[in-house]
Amino acid sequence: MVNVTRALWRCLEAVHGMIYFAPEAEKRYAEAGLDRASGYFASRAAALGPVSAEIVIATFYNFNPERVRAAIPAAWEKASPEQMLGMRLDSVDDALNRGLADFIGTDHMKEAAGIARKAAERATEMLHGRTLFAAHATLPWPTEPHLELWHAQTLLREFRGDGHLAALLIEGVSGLEALVIHAGSGEVPAESLRKTRGWSTEDWDATVEDLQKRGLLNEDRTLSEQGLGLRQRIEDHTDAMAAAAYDTLRDDERARLIELGTPLTMSIMAAGMIPGGRKLS
Repeated sequence: MVNVTRALWRCLEAVHGMIYFAPEAEKRYAEAGLDRASGYFASRAAALGPVSAEIVIATFYNFNPERVRAAIPAAWEKASPEQMLGMRLDSVDDALNRGLADFIGTDHMKEAAGIARKAAERATEMLHGRTLFAAHATLPWPTEPHLELWHAQTLLREFRGDGHLAALLIEGVSGLEALVIHAGSGEVPAESLRKTRGWSTEDWDATVEDLQKRGLLNEDRTLSEQGLGLRQRIEDHTDAMAAAAYDTLRDDERARLIELGTPLTMSIMAAGMIPGGRKLS
């Protein structure tokens, strides 16, 4: 079940995640007077309402708090949460029409959206302890299949993400420590994680040194055996907590969603909509 759960998330994650890199979104946010970081924080937090920086720090988890405070709540003076949500969905529409042009309006898209929505609606029955997910669960469902699929995957992604934070808390791992551990796995370059989350080289290096002293990182900053074990526990906990959303799907529906989702993700990646073609985590 755990491996299937991860595959179900992976097969559509790029369909959701491309919005964080889409020039269509960046252009709209800029027109509203928001830089890229402010647009990101405000668009993703908008479902929560005009919240404080502290709420975003808590729910986003691994960003430098000072970077969040530089964007929130000032962003709400330039665009309301309702305006941000509208800009984001319009940008999703434009971006997916670009990246999934061969699938827009097809039975393939409609079937994928229907299965993903079934799982997402199951997730909405389990709001407890999942703040960012719960906020997105209140948003109306789009009617166009490609937007319906994006919204379904957004719900499933935030459902999983909130569970991931719980897994990190269980293990006593801070946001910055989580990034350094992720970098130690070799999946994403350390500099990319450090810069996009707004941490200084000094903060990063101090955390590396601390994790090395604790036996979680090797001298070359890769994960030690102990570090690999910690990361595996976190991922296993995350998968286990995400699995409940898919328990409403039959085995054949799970397999079908992976079959349908994989070429959609490949199309997004082929269009260069995820920088460096890297995996999203």
